[in-house]
Amino acid sequence: MKTLKYSRQRESIKTCLMERKDHPTADAVYMSIREEYPNISLGTVYRNLNLLVELGEVIKLTCGDGADHFDADTSPHYHFVCSDCGQVIDLPMQTREDLNRIAEEHFDGQVNSHTIFFYGTCKDCSAKKLH
Repeated sequence: MKTLKYSRQRESIKTCLMERKDHPTADAVYMSIREEYPNISLGTVYRNLNLLVELGEVIKLTCGDGADHFDADTSPHYHFVCSDCGQVIDLPMQTREDLNRIAEEHFDGQVNSHTIFFYGTCKDCSAKKLH
């Protein structure tokens, strides 16, 4: 396996993700990282995010809004996506490992994992609709 050279920029991108809970897009990470590295390119941010995903240090979330979101929490957990504002939120609920077994009952093969997104309207958007 090829040895990966240390990169301050990549480390900064990972730290940025670990400090955020809003599941930012690559563009949002780029805007945050530019404060520390004003000459960094968007391409560098994309390459490093994808490398962090390949290394298993970050999760890429494709929620259906056309943009990939990134999450530094690699533990099994579910997400809620607001259909109005697009916010992606961690759901503080226990994951259902039995879903893998249940899925296998309807599939001729082995299920190793699953990803679940719940969609609806967040509290803030629901409140706006009432006014």
